[in-house]
Amino acid sequence: NIRRDTWNRNSNIMDMFEEGKVLKICAPMVRYSKLAFRSLVRKYSCDICFTPMIVAADFMRSVKARDSEFTTNEHDRPLIVQFAAHDAQTLADAACVVAPFSDGVDLNCGCPQRWAMSAGYGACLINKPELVKDMVRHVRNQVDNPNYAASIKIRIHKDLRRTVDLCQKAESAGVSWITVHGRTAEERHQPVHYDAIKTIKDSISVPVIANGDIKYLRDVESTHRLTGVDGVMSARGLLANPAMFAGYEDTPLKCIWDWVDISIEQGTPFTCFHHHLIYMLERVSSQPERKVFNSLSSTSAVIDYLQNTYGSVQELGT
Repeated sequence: NIRRDTWNRNSNIMDMFEEGKVLKICAPMVRYSKLAFRSLVRKYSCDICFTPMIVAADFMRSVKARDSEFTTNEHDRPLIVQFAAHDAQTLADAACVVAPFSDGVDLNCGCPQRWAMSAGYGACLINKPELVKDMVRHVRNQVDNPNYAASIKIRIHKDLRRTVDLCQKAESAGVSWITVHGRTAEERHQPVHYDAIKTIKDSISVPVIANGDIKYLRDVESTHRLTGVDGVMSARGLLANPAMFAGYEDTPLKCIWDWVDISIEQGTPFTCFHHHLIYMLERVSSQPERKVFNSLSSTSAVIDYLQNTYGSVQELGT
């Protein structure tokens, strides 16, 4: 088992996909899966983290974009950088820029938002298997580290044969693994199609990661049982409870204070710091409490509130 503190350029992320161990993964989340939050979930049994989706063309066009979109540190590994792209060379160029600081890039083929689709990014790529194949191959051929991963994250088609075809084409181009969000581009909160994820898992030999509706640790186990996947990825479940992968039903107080410490240490902007706490406290607080908390407007007011309402970690005896 590779320990994160011994992680280096020669570590191969593919070694993590050991048989029997279901990897626990933090999803790419716009505005949310940034360095501070990744630092938090890594304290609570998260194996791999993804950055928020970055538009590769913007990233390559401006130094300012690179500095604001991609922040990391030496403890932030294993790390996958997710890009939106519709041009193979742009994706490969972006991959070469981040490769020294990460373990792989992931191509977003699942974002269903209108702006992304109309720009030729995200979920519309599931209908362009040859282009996806080309993009994977470019990354594989141009990043000089043979251990560097090139993965894709997809949604499914109504006609699953098209999804299987896409996955097999990506596999032939050398894709490292495929993350499947078990919904179509049109579906939002409908139930996840576990049968579709299982069909995909059974039709390719590279690892498959399941995404969608992972809210508790028991969902990791049941999803694995239903689909046979090699890993599960959570987004909203981790926002609500960053300690979910460690088996906590709700956000433990220690995790809340860990977030305060990390945010102060890393200089997290107040809005981001506050938003994460709003998510974390939602299930454990009452409506009147939430109303008060949501209206707070400074870090010191938030810390006072937490101290007065929940007490400090010291008082827990942890």
